[in-house]
Amino acid sequence: MPHGIEPGQLVSSKAGRDRGRYYLIYEIVSERLVRVVDGQVKRIEKPKAKNIKHLCFHPQVAEEIAVKLKRGERVTNAEIREALQRLVAPS
Repeated sequence: MPHGIEPGQLVSSKAGRDRGRYYLIYEIVSERLVRVVDGQVKRIEKPKAKNIKHLCFHPQVAEEIAVKLKRGERVTNAEIREALQRLVAPS
């Protein structure tokens, strides 16, 4: 597992047509590849595979989602959207 990357962590895309879009890490596939979701365009049913070189990693983690993913529990698209809204909203 790549160091400092965890499920539920907030990331944003640095490259591609989705540049600037925020996601949560749904799954770590390999050293270089993660699957990300945003609950709208990239839903849990079909997460987007992203090379970690194309992502900007933010320190925020959606704790409740991270816990559920680690336990193997089901996470809904609505939960993903709410968590993203909370993490990205200007404070």
